[in-house]
Amino acid sequence: MQSFRNLRVWEKSHRLTLDVYASSKAFPRDEMFGLTNQMRRSSASIGMNIAEGCCRKGDAEMVRFLQIAMGSASELEYQFLLAHDLEYLHNPEYERLTMQVEEVKKMLSSLMQKVKAFN
Repeated sequence: MQSFRNLRVWEKSHRLTLDVYASSKAFPRDEMFGLTNQMRRSSASIGMNIAEGCCRKGDAEMVRFLQIAMGSASELEYQFLLAHDLEYLHNPEYERLTMQVEEVKKMLSSLMQKVKAFN
């Protein structure tokens, strides 16, 4: 068992979550229980699943939670696109957030491969 805080992918996902919270503050008030809530939940789910996977016994369980984190990251990537198309996220911020989530997805994929190869 290792501490999730030692993983760079967790650090990046945590930073992404903080950025999502900051960016979504400017969304319309009527989105508070819609897209705003969904984006915040998806982003937080990435780091939460990394943390939960780290405390599980066995590499297979770790990989399963990393896959769930990957699913949440993919949801978030779509939510960024939707927010952009609804004109809640403007280009510079949209591009920055999209790059962050793409980096997290690459890191998750790499970590999954390493964990699988360790077996």
